[in-house]
Parts: sequence; C-alpha cells; structure tokens
Amino acid sequence: MLALLPIAAPALPLDEAGKYVAGAYVVFLALIFVYVAIMAAKLQRIERELHELASFAEQGNGEPERERVTADV
Repeated sequence: MLALLPIAAPALPLDEAGKYVAGAYVVFLALIFVYVAIMAAKLQRIERELHELASFAEQGNGEPERERVTADV
C-alpha cells in the first residue's frame, strides 16, 4: 500500500514548484547571512578583547609576577 503513495500524490507542475524552490533558496541564503553576521560579531568581539589584553600586558612593569606557593598544612 505504501508503494502506491507516490502515484497518489503527483508532483507539482513546474510553474508552481518554481515559487517554492525560489522561496527555499531565499530562506537558505537568509540563514547563511544571519550565521555569517553572528560569526563576524563574535570575531570582532574576540579581536577587541585580544587587543585589550595585549595593551594590558604592555602596561605591566616588564617583570612577570611570581606566584607564591603555599603548602596546606
């Protein structure tokens, strides 16, 4: 009975199916655009934070701080 399902539901005519194909492409491209915009915003934020960290490191006195190791007794 399931083998007859494609026969019972014929395909859309090409003039009607073209609208749906075009709509699917528009939605797909919109999703790609949103994804790229989000990734660009994240990259810009990471670069800004990296520059802030680099400037913070340059403002130091030039000597690395030594951590004190304390033994828990």
